[in-house]
Amino acid sequence: MKLKNKRIIVPIVAGVALLSIMIGFLISSSLKTTPLIKALHEEAVERGEPSPLKDSQLFVKLAEQLMPVTVNISTSKTIKGRERPFTFPFGENDPFREFFGDEFFKKFFGQVPQRDYTLRSLGSGFIIDKEGYIITNNHVIEEADEIKVRLSENLSDKEQYDAKIIGRDPKTDVALIKIAPHKGLQVATLGDSDRLKVGEWVMAIGNPFGLDQTVTVGIVSAKWRKIGMGPYENFIQTDAAINQGNSGGPLFDTRGEVVGVNSAIFSPSGGNIGIGFAIPINLAKNVIEQLKEKGRVVRGWLGVVVQMVTPELAESFGLTQGKGALVADVEGGGPADKAGIRRGDVITTFDRREIKEMNDLPLMVAQTPVGKEVEVTIVRDGKKMNKEVTIGELKEEKTYAAAEGETGKDVGMEVSELTSELARRYGVVDTKGVLVTGVEDGSSADAAGIKEGDVIVEVNREPVENLDAYNKAVKKALREDKVLLLIKRAGTSLFVVITLGK
Repeated sequence: MKLKNKRIIVPIVAGVALLSIMIGFLISSSLKTTPLIKALHEEAVERGEPSPLKDSQLFVKLAEQLMPVTVNISTSKTIKGRERPFTFPFGENDPFREFFGDEFFKKFFGQVPQRDYTLRSLGSGFIIDKEGYIITNNHVIEEADEIKVRLSENLSDKEQYDAKIIGRDPKTDVALIKIAPHKGLQVATLGDSDRLKVGEWVMAIGNPFGLDQTVTVGIVSAKWRKIGMGPYENFIQTDAAINQGNSGGPLFDTRGEVVGVNSAIFSPSGGNIGIGFAIPINLAKNVIEQLKEKGRVVRGWLGVVVQMVTPELAESFGLTQGKGALVADVEGGGPADKAGIRRGDVITTFDRREIKEMNDLPLMVAQTPVGKEVEVTIVRDGKKMNKEVTIGELKEEKTYAAAEGETGKDVGMEVSELTSELARRYGVVDTKGVLVTGVEDGSSADAAGIKEGDVIVEVNREPVENLDAYNKAVKKALREDKVLLLIKRAGTSLFVVITLGK
């Protein structure tokens, strides 16, 4: 009887062993290990340690390798105090007002000065080369007077380094800053965010609430999320914990490569509830390359205003399904107009890529090189046709009217190229000059009476027809203490003098 049991058990054991080997082979072949993880595995085996290919050890090893590329970013900005009108403690019917009279209060309490104060914020970033270039979010460093970078605690040198802004892009919330080259700098490897799959493991490293080098792990919850933060967005959604201070930090995949820039959270309380968003690294790559080379981003321009194709509109325009982007308007003389695209056309493909929804088109166009000829498929009156379009340059980049640190003087206003779209928005009929799109309270421009919507046509009696000419004229003018501007407002021309402070 015992012999019979042995005869049964031996084949079973052998079969289980063979099955285990086969399963192990299938699992290992599906891991798609990269040289980094493979090297870590081989090193662990040689030392007799557990392999990092096991999930727990994988994240331990990844954290050890990747924490040094993540940095802490702290910024400060001085907010100038302004005088504010006195308000009666008990409202307009204050009994003391009737007793002392308005003149008394006006004389002694007419204006109450406010003190200057410093606004500080914290964020994260990651090093991308040995020269000290660091990627972060635009909102982390925007309008900062001072930017300090502190390296990983894993490095022996914990000194803070001054950083300067190389370029920033508000539309994608990506910024590039730089510190001096440092001997201990470790560099992140940029991956391919298009390869990411929903459900894949990811790791976030950053400084939430100022807690340096915090590591969190989760999965990719969704891709191509649009949350209304800008015109060019296709966020990666993750449940890896992201909180205030994580902004600008890296999101890694299990290959140890950066696949996203942590940027935003969705939370009623302001803390993590498992819904975080990261900018895909493939989108950031294009932006960073241009910021590094030019200090600004040049985007493609098609010259159309589009809207969503609803089921009702799809039926009206002879479409079998509600895909594509409906052309609501075409800018005269623009690339689309020259190619023969009309109002009412539905764009279904751009450069041989399908337009699944209206929001896909602006991002595709923006990332297309200026001057490239692309094929655009449209549906007109139920018929499909192709148009060849030469992509133009989008002329809506804004700049601050300052001397870029050469004089230390700041005008305190924001201007933009006078595009047809902005002209319609502000009700401007002029075609030459630059449009004032923002004036800082208490600035030199504000004191001179310049208002949002004004069109600047001359700087120190020199005509400025576009943004480039304006920047050159302002750079030259800021060498003096005063700048004479000729502006147009509501069809009327007037001269204004800006007195500059140092």
